[in-house]
Order: sequence, then structure tokens, then C-alpha cells
Amino acid sequence: MKEFHIDIPVQFFALDELPQSDQDLVRKAIDMTGTSYSPYSHFSVGAALELADGQVFLGSNQENAVFPVGLCAERTAFFAASANAPDVAPAAIAIAARNAEGFVAKPVSPCGSCRQALLEAEMRFGRPIRVLLYGTDGVYVLPSMRSLLPLTFDGTELV
Repeated sequence: MKEFHIDIPVQFFALDELPQSDQDLVRKAIDMTGTSYSPYSHFSVGAALELADGQVFLGSNQENAVFPVGLCAERTAFFAASANAPDVAPAAIAIAARNAEGFVAKPVSPCGSCRQALLEAEMRFGRPIRVLLYGTDGVYVLPSMRSLLPLTFDGTELV
């Protein structure tokens, strides 16, 4: 048997320690939690996806009584960007979440489906997507989506 460890670089900042452009992106994600339709879970998520050319696409989670039919904030923003600027690489995504009590203290990470969709965007464009995860305690900053999904199924196995 062999054992190995995977190290994931994560930086931790107070919101006001981030560069202004990152603060702006995080604040857009925070604002987007207000457009969430989450009457079942009462868990509102907002996302702001910045493209390499500076365009920003926004998203929020949209639930349905048939839970698998809803869509996460991250993919809402990403799919809007892909539909409107299909040839422009995503550069960064900020994610914020709140529950019935208010914004979460510990930053929330994207689900597996969102990680996979954004990982494939990294692969398609050949560049990382920086990840900013907001919580009231601070912001986690990761260098790429692959950081959140290190043991990936990236399609190369299909060939």
C-alpha cells in the first residue's frame, strides 16, 4: 500500500484586506444572495463570475419543489457567461451564502456539480479560475477550481 497527501493552498483574508477588484466581486456575490429563490432550504447563495476581459456575470441559486430541477448560483453565473461570451475565459468566481440566521461565518464551497462544470472551463481555456469564498469570518482565496477538485475526472480518461 502507498499513501500520499494532497496539499491545497488556501489564503485567508479579511474582506477589506483583499484588492479592491476582489472586494467588488465578493460584494456582488453577497448582493446576489438577495435574488435567490430558496423557499425550501432557506439557504441563499450568490455568485459573481469575472471573465478575463473584465465582464462580470451574476447568479443565485434557484430552487424548485422537485429539488434536482433547481440550479446553483455558481452554474447560473457560469452558464450565463458561457451563453453570452462563449469565447472569453472565466478568470475568477466569488461565492457568498446566507441561511435564515444571516450570512454564514465559515465560507461555503461549491457543490461537486459546480466544481466539475468550472473545472472543465479551466481545462477548455487552459487557465485557472481563482476562487473567492466569502464568510463573515473572512474570505478563502484559492488559486483554481482544480484546487477544490484535486482528484478530477477530466475527460482524459475517455480517450
